[in-house]
Amino acid sequence: MSPFLQLALALMVIITMAKLAGYLSYRLGQPAVLGELLVGLLLGPSLLDFLHLSFFTTEAHTDQVIHELAEFGVLLLMFIAGLDLHLSDLVKSGKVSALAGTLGVVAPVGMGYVLGKLFGMTDTGALFVGLTLAATSVSISAQTLMELNVLRSRVGVSLLGAAVFDDILVVLGLSIFLALTGDGGGSGLGAIVVTVLRMAAFILIGMVIGIALIPDRLVRWTSRLPISQGLISFVFAVMLLYAWSAEVLGGMAAITGAFLAGLVFGRSPLKERIETGISTIAYSVFVPIFFVNIGLVANARELTGDSLVLMIGMVLVAIVSKVLGAGLGARLGGLTNREALQLGVGMMSRGEVGLIVVTVGVNNGLIEPEVFAAVVGVVILTTLLTPPLLRSLFDRPKPAEVVTVKNPSMGDAS
Repeated sequence: MSPFLQLALALMVIITMAKLAGYLSYRLGQPAVLGELLVGLLLGPSLLDFLHLSFFTTEAHTDQVIHELAEFGVLLLMFIAGLDLHLSDLVKSGKVSALAGTLGVVAPVGMGYVLGKLFGMTDTGALFVGLTLAATSVSISAQTLMELNVLRSRVGVSLLGAAVFDDILVVLGLSIFLALTGDGGGSGLGAIVVTVLRMAAFILIGMVIGIALIPDRLVRWTSRLPISQGLISFVFAVMLLYAWSAEVLGGMAAITGAFLAGLVFGRSPLKERIETGISTIAYSVFVPIFFVNIGLVANARELTGDSLVLMIGMVLVAIVSKVLGAGLGARLGGLTNREALQLGVGMMSRGEVGLIVVTVGVNNGLIEPEVFAAVVGVVILTTLLTPPLLRSLFDRPKPAEVVTVKNPSMGDAS
């Protein structure tokens, strides 16, 4: 069987199983994303090891291609999250977002450092473990809040804003850490200043260009061109450009660039048309692949002995530190106790940024390889726990409200 046919077979199984599992999860009163995550574990090396069955060859690199397609999924998911918000709402939540994002980083770094020292790590290794646990991935939470139709609530907007602060602080912290330890290719304070300026410049230039050109002029011009789906192609290309620029030019995570692009297009008079087109692409193919792929890259069989104990400790720290840190920041910012708890739980999930940080640590000899396996376990468990916990903290929508939700993931159990 050719590499292409192997990929076609794998994608058919992944997408079909994701939709079936999402539907079953929805029927059981849980977010559809929970079913997709669980089916990823079922198909992954933890149980069936689907991609290593006899009819898949290593020369086809099917797993790598699926991983790359999954990256498109997370970009699209964060773009849609940004598209569903108004800049004015995000500005209004600035105080809450700043406090929640900042304390949501400080608490995991401090508690992670203590955990690392308890396991006999050096000061450098323990601090790096804390930095790894500080990285939040709100793509899971954003999807859950969209399913509950509360993404534009005060908690939802503050959560996404806090995630932006979180991403900036973690990437900045990593840059500072590597600069001070001599592993970042920079020179101390100078490298730190350059990193901060790159981030600020990217956000400023991205917003100025986006607000001045994209929503009205370029969107209207593209929509009139006599080409098939020209508007959606343009939007998709700009999203990819923002994602690329965020990481390469701004020194930030690509998902932050995709989210920023969503905010820009959210001001367009053709927003509904854009949302329909992009959502069709995202929820039919790429987003299910992203959620399933989380389980495909995890291998619970590797967690034994000390690494298993370390993972359990890291999971506890990951949960408690985010709920307390981000929740306290949200409370200080003016949210109610319940809203602060909702935001703290929404910040629990870890993801690609944490994996990137821990990979840098392993490659630079700052932490041991078994820490990577433990971090993957943290990503899986916090990702699985976040959707049902978030759902339990929000009032369940009435059946009539569910029918009117515009998010396509509700209709077909994405």
